[in-house]
Order: sequence, then structure tokens, then C-alpha cells
Amino acid sequence: MTETAVTQAPGSPKLDWRRGALLVAGSGLLIATGAMHLDLYLTGYRTIPTIGWLFLLQIITAFALALAILVLGLLRAPGSRLAALAGALFALAVLGGYILSVWIGLFGFKEVRTTAGIVAGIIEVAAFVTLAAYALIPAPARDSGQAEEKAFARIPAATLRGAGVGAAGLAVLALILFGVSVAGAGGGASPAAASGGGSLKTTTISGATVLTNAKGHTLYWFERDTPTMSNCNGDCVAYWPPVTGSAAEGSGITGTFGTIKRSDGSTQITYNRHPLYTYIADTGPGQANGNNINLNGGVWHEVTVSGA
Repeated sequence: MTETAVTQAPGSPKLDWRRGALLVAGSGLLIATGAMHLDLYLTGYRTIPTIGWLFLLQIITAFALALAILVLGLLRAPGSRLAALAGALFALAVLGGYILSVWIGLFGFKEVRTTAGIVAGIIEVAAFVTLAAYALIPAPARDSGQAEEKAFARIPAATLRGAGVGAAGLAVLALILFGVSVAGAGGGASPAAASGGGSLKTTTISGATVLTNAKGHTLYWFERDTPTMSNCNGDCVAYWPPVTGSAAEGSGITGTFGTIKRSDGSTQITYNRHPLYTYIADTGPGQANGNNINLNGGVWHEVTVSGA
């Protein structure tokens, strides 16, 4: 019996598992953060002035960069390193925007701490690290003839090591700032912070008479609630702060006011047997950005008043 030796033809592709894994992981992480922002956009953030458009731009950019990085990398085409570097910096910029919105607010909107925000932040740091590593790791010898790799090969090794250390330092700094901002963020604070105890009033929005708190922020009811129980808890409360306090009444407002006990022991005000909430996307009086949107498992409605 004779044995046939199997040899690889010169110049045939040989998979670089290290860079390949970084390529797929980095692209996947960008897609993941884009998908998370898409879900947030569709379920409420699209109604927030300026922030909604920024979310849409972020979603489009995340998917476009992820596709470009993956295609250019798999084809070993010129520009794959630059695309990966752009993706890394983009992920870091998105995280920076979140940190600013939690810390001091952006365009009049101050973000609150949520599980989704924490997960997205971690994914963005991971995307930065992964894509930066892909952009800085030398390519296999077979690719040395490509123009991009020739230019990369001319970069001194000390410079590349410094870039790697700098990228690692940026990732650590980003994690520290992210942790500090999240730790100091409120879980339910908003410009529409609720008030009760006889301070409710009404306003007219798009021809409807709507119940508001003392600051003029629109009040909402949640279709998943019952007359005796609120089903908005956890992260939901961060977006929809309950109107808490003693039983309320409004001058000239018809209807029945009451209270229920929430799961955390606080007292929430009700109107016509609906527990009342504000919405963080209403950054000023006269807005009803939460009306008829499907968020946190159900549809929300502005509280309308008849005979006021």
C-alpha cells in the first residue's frame, strides 16, 4: 500500500484563527450594541427630542461598520485595519455618550441606571478592546504583499506596543468612568419627578385635557396595571417614575383619586383606579412623548380628564 502525501499548494489560504476570532467577535459585538439600541429606539427612545435621532444614527452606523469590518476582514481587503479601528473608536464614543448622559445629561435628557444600559456599556468596552486588538495584531506572512500590510509593517514595533498599551489603558479608564457613573446614577430620577398630595392639575395637549403633576408634566397609566397593583417595577420604574405620596385631589378635576401600596412599600396615587406615572422622555411641561408607546411590556396612555 502506498501513502499519498497531502500538501498545501503555495499561496493557498490558511486561516489565521487569532485574527479571525477577533474579527468575528468584534463585528458581533458591534451588531449586539446596535441591536440593543434599536430595541430601545423602537420602544420609546425615538420620542425623545434629539436623543431619538442620535439613537437612529448610532444604530445605522453600528450595523454599517460591523458589516464593513466583517467583509473587508474576511476578504483580507485593503482598509480592514482602518475599518476595525473606526469601529473601536465608535464603540468608545457611544460609551462616552452614555456616561455623559448619565452623569450630566445630554440635550436636556438625563439617563437613568438600567440593566440594559449596564449590559450595553460592557459590550461597548468589549467591542473596543476586540477591534483595537484586531487592528494592531500583525497579519500572516502570506498577506505581507498587500499595500495595507506593507504600510503596517513599516510601523516601528515600539510604536505598536505603545499603541497596544494605550488602547488597554483607554479600556481600563472607560471601565472606571463607566462604573463610577453607573454607581452614582439614580434608578428613577428624572426631570419629571412626581409629586402628589393635592398638587395635580390639568393642561391641554393636542386638543385633549390631560392630567399633570405640579410641574406640568403629563401623567400616564399602564395597561398592565390593575386597580390595586402596579406592574411597573425594576427598570420600568427608571423610565416611568410613579406618582407617590398621600391621596391627591385637583381643583375642579372630576374623577376619583386614591392610593395603592407598591411592592417596595411606598404609596402610589391613582386616578379613576389607574396608578399614575410620569415619563423620563417628557423633559418639560406640555409634552406627552409616552402616549400610546409600547414599552416595558405594555402600552402606556396619557391620563385624560373629562369635565375638568
